[in-house]
Amino acid sequence: MEFHTTANSPPQTARPDFGRAARKGVPEIVLVGNKSDAQVIAIARSFIERAGHVLISRLRPGMAQLLGAEFSACHVETRGDGRIMAIHAPGDLPARTGGQVAVLSAGTSDVPVAEEARLVAEEMGCDVATLYDVGVAGLHRLLGPLQDLLDAGVDALVVAAGMDGALPSVVAGLAPVPVIGLPTSVGYGAGGRGRAALLSMLQTCAPGLTCVNIDNGVGAGATAALIANRMAAARAASEAGTRRALAARPTPEAASESSRSTGMVPGAAQVPGAEWRSGGAGQDPPSDQVERTL
Repeated sequence: MEFHTTANSPPQTARPDFGRAARKGVPEIVLVGNKSDAQVIAIARSFIERAGHVLISRLRPGMAQLLGAEFSACHVETRGDGRIMAIHAPGDLPARTGGQVAVLSAGTSDVPVAEEARLVAEEMGCDVATLYDVGVAGLHRLLGPLQDLLDAGVDALVVAAGMDGALPSVVAGLAPVPVIGLPTSVGYGAGGRGRAALLSMLQTCAPGLTCVNIDNGVGAGATAALIANRMAAARAASEAGTRRALAARPTPEAASESSRSTGMVPGAAQVPGAEWRSGGAGQDPPSDQVERTL
């Protein structure tokens, strides 16, 4: 390591983790934060050149237009009222995993944060369904569509809610799958800006509900996608095992041929020390003529 002693040797301020998606299953997501426009563009370009795509979160006003112009040859998608953006090089698409995630919101005001979770899960290869504006003030809007999601085999649910933050607990009490509560900074007065919603989710009495920090759509989407992708991998392994077992099972014709050559009755158990006797060599014995001698 070299020590920089002059103004002509600026320090390295960014070390992109290009291998995070392969190592962790979650891609590195560039948080704009206090980065300059030039730093964001440089980091985004390095990911597009090395990985083919990049996710950028918490965009400042006007940054979506800036990045869209800078990477005009790429496919650019912005979600959540400009909160988060995905940029893909031409021809680069997320590989589908078979994981199934659903994102719910209590109110329309929670949708921008919910859309952040949705984009992250999609970028991690999941199929994502949405069910928005189904909060506890009108609970009848939730029950039927939630059952449809469960019947479709959803692996994990993200539930975004501000104000009293009650919806995630309600969903966790009904759904037999993991629920990730996503408190949003919607609300006012005492407990406003997401604090009451966060505390409500932390104090839930519904098992199976966990929660992320206020407005952390990235964390909620990544957690749900990790769960869904593991479930999809387990399904794929189970299906592959079933196919191998079926392929190894002899056909009825092969079983009959084997029985004629060995004198064994098709499907009969082989008992150590036992001998099967039949009425004649090379003939399938009638069931009432078969006897076993030990």
